[in-house]
Amino acid sequence: MYDRRKGRPRQILVSLFCLCALGYFAYHAMIGKRGLEARSRLVECSGQLEPEIRRLEAVRARLEQDVRLLNAADPDIVEELAIELLGFVRPGDRVVVLGPAPRAPSPVRQPQDR
Repeated sequence: MYDRRKGRPRQILVSLFCLCALGYFAYHAMIGKRGLEARSRLVECSGQLEPEIRRLEAVRARLEQDVRLLNAADPDIVEELAIELLGFVRPGDRVVVLGPAPRAPSPVRQPQDR
């Protein structure tokens, strides 16, 4: 027959094991690598990166517009880029180079006779 006294220690061990497993999973759900604390850190980090994301999206939109203009083969845009980036000019164009403001000549020292 079945003896209830032999089943009692086994029942305690199974309950203890289940309690330990529950504690393990609860700990990792809160503090673990992918737990609630890690999620809150990720949310905070994403909030700090929002301005950077908006800035990069604006740059991307500008670059996409430039690509669309270049794909349209607009000769004015291609010519403007050739002049600005590559320094190309057409024969007969006048080139005006604006450099830094000229400095006053420094006085030249004459060697002294002794």
